[in-house]
Amino acid sequence: MSLSQAQKKAMRSIGHHLHPVVTVAENGLTENVMAEIERALADHELIKIKLAQGEREMRQQLIDTITRQTQAEIVQTIGKMALFYRTNPNANPKLSNVVRASEHHGRR
Repeated sequence: MSLSQAQKKAMRSIGHHLHPVVTVAENGLTENVMAEIERALADHELIKIKLAQGEREMRQQLIDTITRQTQAEIVQTIGKMALFYRTNPNANPKLSNVVRASEHHGRR
């Protein structure tokens, strides 16, 4: 499920206003952290994760592991922030950042 450039641009626009829902600190991707990422992706579809690791290579390894284990797609990385997307056909419209953003823009 590869996002088009236009879809990624729209996701980046939505993600710009999001706060990180998960922080991956020095303990790395523990079971609890991965469970929280899974829950957040299921609820919100589009999430921002803070990767509090010093090394760029380490952050890239974390991103690769998260995308592989969650079947999510990386939308954007800026510094220590990464934006991930995974569609959920049964997403709760009140929780999904994507649905809420499209409804918000539709009201203007």
